[in-house]
Amino acid sequence: MAAAPAEQASSYSFILSISEEEARVKALNEYLSTRSYIQGFTFSHADVEVFRKFSGPPVDQYFHVVRWYRHIEAIYDGSSEKNDPCKLQTKQQLKSDSTSKGKRVQPPWSPPEGTKHSRLCLYNSLTRNKEIFQPQNGKKVTWYCCGPTVYDASHMGHARSYISFDILRRILRDYFKFDVFYCMNITDIDDKIIKRTRQNYLFEQYRKNKSTPAQLLEDVKTASELFSVKLSETTDPDKRQMLEKIQNAVKSAFDPLQEAVQAKLPAEEISRCHEILLEEAKDLLSDWLDSKFGSQVTDNSIFSELPKFWEGEFHKDMEALNVLPPDVLTRVSEYVPEIVAFVKKIVDNGYGYVSNGSVYFDTVKFGSSEKHSYAKLVPEAVGDQKALQEGEGDLSISADRLCEKHSPNDFALWKSSKPGEPSWDSPWGKGRPGWHIECSAMAGSILGESMDIHGGGFDLRFPHHDNELAQSEAYFENDNWVRYFLHTGHLTIAGCKMSKSLKNFITIKDALQKHTARQLRLAFLMHSWKDTLDYSSNTMESAIQYEKFMNEFFLNVKDILRAPTDVTGQFQKWENQEAELNKNFYDKKAAIHEALCDNVDTRSVLEEMRSLVSQSNSYIAAKKSARQMPNRLLLENISCYLTQMLKIFGAIESDDAIGFPVGGNNQNINIESTVMPYLQVLSEFREGVRQIAREKKVTEVLQLSDALRDDILPELGVRFEDHEGLPTVVKLVDKDTLLKEREEKKKIEEEKKRKKEEAARKKQEQEAAKLAKMKIPPHEMFKSEHDKYSKFDENGFPTHDTEGKELSKGQIKKLKKLYETQEKLYKEYLQMVQNGSAN
Repeated sequence: MAAAPAEQASSYSFILSISEEEARVKALNEYLSTRSYIQGFTFSHADVEVFRKFSGPPVDQYFHVVRWYRHIEAIYDGSSEKNDPCKLQTKQQLKSDSTSKGKRVQPPWSPPEGTKHSRLCLYNSLTRNKEIFQPQNGKKVTWYCCGPTVYDASHMGHARSYISFDILRRILRDYFKFDVFYCMNITDIDDKIIKRTRQNYLFEQYRKNKSTPAQLLEDVKTASELFSVKLSETTDPDKRQMLEKIQNAVKSAFDPLQEAVQAKLPAEEISRCHEILLEEAKDLLSDWLDSKFGSQVTDNSIFSELPKFWEGEFHKDMEALNVLPPDVLTRVSEYVPEIVAFVKKIVDNGYGYVSNGSVYFDTVKFGSSEKHSYAKLVPEAVGDQKALQEGEGDLSISADRLCEKHSPNDFALWKSSKPGEPSWDSPWGKGRPGWHIECSAMAGSILGESMDIHGGGFDLRFPHHDNELAQSEAYFENDNWVRYFLHTGHLTIAGCKMSKSLKNFITIKDALQKHTARQLRLAFLMHSWKDTLDYSSNTMESAIQYEKFMNEFFLNVKDILRAPTDVTGQFQKWENQEAELNKNFYDKKAAIHEALCDNVDTRSVLEEMRSLVSQSNSYIAAKKSARQMPNRLLLENISCYLTQMLKIFGAIESDDAIGFPVGGNNQNINIESTVMPYLQVLSEFREGVRQIAREKKVTEVLQLSDALRDDILPELGVRFEDHEGLPTVVKLVDKDTLLKEREEKKKIEEEKKRKKEEAARKKQEQEAAKLAKMKIPPHEMFKSEHDKYSKFDENGFPTHDTEGKELSKGQIKKLKKLYETQEKLYKEYLQMVQNGSAN
């Protein structure tokens, strides 16, 4: 019999109080001799405590202790768990129950092995490889994005970058659950801005002065000479083509005004030609005026008006594209003191030098440093003077400016201001920031000495981003200012390079006149964010069709979910079809996750989503064909998931659980939930009326029902779909889409009607021709062919050709067949006449 718990605990307390091990083992042996520790033995915490006191197995002379020790050791399967009372207790209980009481016990349990988790990888321009994305600080992601230089309207090249980065940002934030802190700049001090501002200002002054036609002709002629020099020096083929286009347009406007003045035409005609030339020659005159009077523009305030206006337009465009605003927006004009301090420290660190009031970055000194590397992104571009000069700006590449540098590869950190340029105070005199330094100073001010992600367009890699890296690492004296550099691909227009400077661009506003923000975003989602995207009619048509495909699925699911059912009716039995679709659903979710982990491959994601919808559509069609109700919950789960993914991508703004919003994204009320009950009533009423009309054969009522469906409801954005033997499907669709569908349907019907009428006309002509042929008696059929035959027998059969030669036997054989065929036709005709059917 086992010892009572109190007695056992008391005995063990005494044993545990013995400090000397041999005495303790001896006392334990005496105690165990009075107790069964094999049959019916149950461990207590006291047993565990005593057992843990042993430094090793006991000697054989203590028989009872040896057996007790081996028994415990066998139960917990090894000394590795000696210090784990939980495991010890569990295993001894299992064995004691099975050995002493003969009860069934739980088998051993082990956790599943699981599957390997994919990790997000991003294409890092610093390595030109996909790298596992690992932020520096847990789930927080610091991200800086190069913003626009605001001197003109935002175009689709901007959209390419900012929509792509918006998609990446949303996916990192909403799918991968990173805490993204997003900073973007606005470049409002730049050579392009200064030059464009001066040109606009001087041209408007010129326009206000109202030059005479003769003076305008003289000025355009003078400006054209300067323009021709510029054209002759241009080697870039795209830029040269653009300049030639301007030159030709000016000439086309110059000649009519000159002729009108020489011919002394009416003042109205001269004024009209004057205005046309002034407009066509704006670029040419602006360049000329700037070269003459640009240095005389001294009002600094005008240099802030232009960028302020275009920045406002840029933000409106981004909002229209559903691009999230940055968490922090920095403007160069607001960070001049920080930029000056940044430049000063670079100089103090030995990587910058002052030259004639400007400050330059010493690329040789930086590159020769053991802890730094210059041009990390595009090392092969070092020495590309064309790219370097484009980076310096049009106003900063004069011969005197270039002579200020120690090396042609050096670049400006701070530029001394010339007359006609805005300026700020600095330790080196009046000047303004260089282009590259602005991003370093502003990003460093907000994000510190190292950021997780830096983003920008592909064409910014060199020299802009390489120079950013160099000057920032020179400032912070580190080698990791940016951990991941992401660059979005180029955008082409129907295969041609797009460039604002080449005047070959489509503004965002113009693009939104043709397509919705969602369609543009879908087009971008259907392509890799880092590759070239061709903006063309084919690209946009693919996006439109994808949107339509998804929308139809969402509308069909909504219709299924609207079917009345009680609480329990929504839970339907699953058959093989449901199990198969559900398996496909989870397979697609896994594939989508893998694609997103693989450099955010949205192209593959959208294809997987399309495939899932196709499988769901097949399931719905099979169920309806069998007159069975599709599984509501399964389809709801699939459509909710797809909707959520589109929300993550920024393609849906509304809070609706399923599908695209009806009536636009900015509706204050849920139109669908408001009007659908009324439309459902209308649909059921119409179906009842149609049923009665069919039974009573009242075609006028059926025509009215069709007119309601085809002509009236589409004007209200409502589509009724009639299916034989099934309830009418009610869908709320964009009005313009429905009207377009109606026009296309009419065109198809008109084309069918035209083809039908054409076929009927041809058939009628064939029948008329056949009848005409049937009317000819056989003896007359060859007599009209004088170009072939000269003599005939008494039956009208040819015997000689036109040259008087007798026909050969072969010819006669062929003609005889034709003669016999005509005999049959003629007999048929005579029979038809007799029957009265020959018309």
